[in-house]
Amino acid sequence: MPYRVKVGAQAARDLDRIYRFIEAETSHQAAAWFNGLHAALGSLSEMPQRSPVAPEDPALRHLLYGNKPHIYRAIYLIDEESSTVVILTIRHGARDTFKPTKTI
Repeated sequence: MPYRVKVGAQAARDLDRIYRFIEAETSHQAAAWFNGLHAALGSLSEMPQRSPVAPEDPALRHLLYGNKPHIYRAIYLIDEESSTVVILTIRHGARDTFKPTKTI
């Protein structure tokens, strides 16, 4: 059964920031990369457990997207009860460790 993928508030802000940073509005290559990121997030509707557990918290997983040195981590939570994947944040791989909060 497919999961519903929900983009949390922080992840939505992260996506907006990434879109503006890579100038996807004016670059076809950047837009294609961004669309690929968006598609990768959507692919979590099928088998979200395929991604490794995030080092920050064993209840979280992370999907890696991109090529070195431009790898981004989508950190997410799987709610089995509601069959929902909640994307919490999307961070550049070189950033400090994500500190999850109790509220989503």
